[in-house]
Amino acid sequence: MVGGVNQDVTVRVDRRPTGGETTVGEGPVVGGGGKGANQAAAAAYAGAAVRLCAVVGDDAAGQEQLGSLEAAGVDVSGVRRAADVATGAALIVLTPDGENSIAVGAGANALLGADDVERALAGGDVDVVLAQTEPGTAPVVAAAREAAARGVRLVLNPAPVEGLDLDTLRAADPLVVNEHEAVDLLREHDGTFASHAPAADLARPLADLLDCPSVVVSLGAEGAVVVSGAVGSRRELRVSSPRVQAVDTTGAGDVLVGTLAARLADGADLTTAVSEACAAAAEAVTSAGARGYLG
Repeated sequence: MVGGVNQDVTVRVDRRPTGGETTVGEGPVVGGGGKGANQAAAAAYAGAAVRLCAVVGDDAAGQEQLGSLEAAGVDVSGVRRAADVATGAALIVLTPDGENSIAVGAGANALLGADDVERALAGGDVDVVLAQTEPGTAPVVAAAREAAARGVRLVLNPAPVEGLDLDTLRAADPLVVNEHEAVDLLREHDGTFASHAPAADLARPLADLLDCPSVVVSLGAEGAVVVSGAVGSRRELRVSSPRVQAVDTTGAGDVLVGTLAARLADGADLTTAVSEACAAAAEAVTSAGARGYLG
């Protein structure tokens, strides 16, 4: 697992402030976050043996996040503690409908490099490498290279979309994105793309454009679309999600990605893995916080 670790600071408000406006709400509530950490915790919760490669600051927040991850069953021996830099932080504004707006201060995450990835993956047998771009592109490129060298599956979550090269994107099996990331990738790699197609219709053109072995486009409460197979013989399937009352959607996508990677590592086929991942993400939004479902 290659990714970021953050301390989340959440404030609940009746509505998001507009530009220049101050809105007073409830909180703050401080908790664990970061896409890499959230996905690692979700994969461990799903039963996988998880080793996280990341960087935190040599501060109280970093120590707290490492303790939380260890309690969730994540091996943090591959996490480096860097002096004189703060652990990453995410500032979250949450509205009553469970939707959120997030601003991230990268902090120590920006120090994660290819050498960290190489050291972490040298530490033992690996079935699946999962990476996302919150710490930047260099660690992801290294993760893709190391996965290929070991002949193991790369699950790639380009979130945020950060200008990854085509060779790295094409190594993903699957490439996992939400509808916004799918649109961003299509626009980045297809100068003529200006489609207003429904989100469910984005997976196939994305798979064709990038020539990935498989693509998963998550649709929130509507589940996900899975596309796999070679160009000309693509298979497409819509996977539904259980209907729940959302309390907080923060980290739901990370739960989906982490659970998906865990099920693939356990030998599940892609469709089964996506179905179980959608169910786990639905469970997660019924609790407050990015890892509230962990109890």
